[in-house]
Amino acid sequence: MCGIAGAILVRTREPALVDAMSGRLAHRGPDDAGRWDDPDAGGDARVVLGHRRLAIVDLSPLGHQPMASENGRWVVAFNGEIYNHLAIRSELDAAGCAPPWRGHSDTETLVAAVAAWGLKATLERCTGMFAIALWDRRDRVLHLVRDRFGEKPLYYGWVGGDFLFSSELKAMRVHPGFANPVDRDALAAFAARTYVPAPRSIYRDIYKLEPGCILSVVPEAARAAPGSPPTEGRSGGLTLVRYWSYRDVLAQGSAEPIGSEEQAIAELDDALGKAISGQAMADVPVGAFLSGGIDSSAVVALYQRHAPTAVRTFSIGFEEAGFNEAAYAKAVASHFGTVHHEHYVSVAEAQAVIPQLPAMYDEPFADSSQIPTHLVSRFAREQVTVALSGDGGDELFAGYNRHFAAPKLWQRLSLLPRPVRATAGAALGHLPPAVWNAVRGRRSPHFGAKVQKALRVAGARKFDDIYSSFLDEWSFQRSPVLGTHPGKGGSTPLDLDPFPGAPNALRIMYCDATTYLPDDILVKVDRAAMAVSLETRVPFLDHHVAAVAARIPMSMKIKDGRGKHVLRELLYRHAPRALFERPKAGFAIPIGQWLRGPLRPWAEDLLAPARLSAQGYFDPAAVNARWRDHLTGRRDGTAALWAVLMFQAWVAEQTPVATQWKEAS
Repeated sequence: MCGIAGAILVRTREPALVDAMSGRLAHRGPDDAGRWDDPDAGGDARVVLGHRRLAIVDLSPLGHQPMASENGRWVVAFNGEIYNHLAIRSELDAAGCAPPWRGHSDTETLVAAVAAWGLKATLERCTGMFAIALWDRRDRVLHLVRDRFGEKPLYYGWVGGDFLFSSELKAMRVHPGFANPVDRDALAAFAARTYVPAPRSIYRDIYKLEPGCILSVVPEAARAAPGSPPTEGRSGGLTLVRYWSYRDVLAQGSAEPIGSEEQAIAELDDALGKAISGQAMADVPVGAFLSGGIDSSAVVALYQRHAPTAVRTFSIGFEEAGFNEAAYAKAVASHFGTVHHEHYVSVAEAQAVIPQLPAMYDEPFADSSQIPTHLVSRFAREQVTVALSGDGGDELFAGYNRHFAAPKLWQRLSLLPRPVRATAGAALGHLPPAVWNAVRGRRSPHFGAKVQKALRVAGARKFDDIYSSFLDEWSFQRSPVLGTHPGKGGSTPLDLDPFPGAPNALRIMYCDATTYLPDDILVKVDRAAMAVSLETRVPFLDHHVAAVAARIPMSMKIKDGRGKHVLRELLYRHAPRALFERPKAGFAIPIGQWLRGPLRPWAEDLLAPARLSAQGYFDPAAVNARWRDHLTGRRDGTAALWAVLMFQAWVAEQTPVATQWKEAS
């Protein structure tokens, strides 16, 4: 795992700029640093690639990057892992097109494969997670590549007359000409969804490369920003192509469904087992996160089955009732015989992470489970350098409540005339969350807020409106962000159509896998872990596993009002059913309670009307109305308010890092 950075320099010709960019990514790669540059990239442009290395495979200097191909045509800066790189080496050897191998790193395999087969053919062979910058010295083209599901981040954009790319935004801010303003439409999307959806970033003229895509840039395109994210095709020296599509995977899976539950379990067992076995290989210590839920437990079950020794597992616990899952994780670990490590986190320890979040996440990010994710990563890093994660199981196997609850809700609502349900929903929606929580009991601290949200959508005109409103923390209200363009912020239509006739549950799962997964879940895990130089691997997102999941009919994913049926049945072949018969809890902490208690002074300082008014990003009246409702318990505003607070904290954290580079140089 590493950090990459680089540039096509037109106005700022000094290559040391990329050293400064890479230096900002030292946490992603503390073991080595490298730079390569081509001063004659075309015209008056200079191409510079930078790299920070976290050594995982081939710990020797032979894995140093940037790395050139044997024939000298290709130079790569690579972040990630190619799990099947030894098989690719064997194929190159058998075809007689392998170079004299210098070491055994997957980077060397990657650049050799590109030299032999070309970029697209190589990517089709690769199983892994990656963000790649590849300079073609012959054709004078820079290729930027991101893995299929977006496990590894890659930003690119135009800053001060140059074209930059990097693993994190903080690297771009060292450019002496950095003056990119906040993109208010991206901010509106963030306020609605609590993350900035790709391809936008929080800054104007800087974008995220979307998963499964290749962006090819010629030096002439570095001179001026296009003004909007590139779309598929060729325009102005930029070419964006999609080399892999989850939409295509789902369409093909629907056309070739697995016929029986027994076959589905067997194929899933085989594909997931192979993915875990491949991802458990490294030249450094490897472990696994274990929450005690279905996904992480399934990963640990198959990992322990393949591992020659006891697997090291890691979990954390909390003091608050309703948020502590550590006892379940311990029971699962005991059953599988792992070497289990657990750490109970105090309120003070969790809250101490909050001031670190703006720098850690680098652009506003407001999934509050970022805090426990960082804490468990920090805990695991004390003993391992790589940790396997259970992320992705929800999106592939219908694990979120909305996957089965939203279609059922719409099925019932649509039986009633819209005016009737709208009136009833509005009336019941005024009941405080505490009322609904009392009905459900202490084990479901978020239940009341979810009921309130469901009641607000009772008057929806169509199913898509229900799902969109579930994702919008300001649904049925005007966005609190000032200066936005209607239709470009949080209200941007979602892609809910993998193929004609897809059932509503699958439509939601597809949208989650292509938006929420890469822009929220994988961002959360990557930044939380890389802040402590921990590599995380996600076996569920092996594209072979995804292909099997796509062939499993919805009737085998959602059964008896619960999701992940086939995954549960696979797990039950390795562990007693009783270990997992409990409501889904998620990886959460009581942020909403803390905002009414120990975090209230901090929050009120950031949300002060005078401060909001002076900054000019948020409408002070709208934000403070939401704040008052939350304090009084009339309406839970945890997610919406946490988003505003994370933006406010991010603004406060911004520093003139470009000045630091200018002074150093």
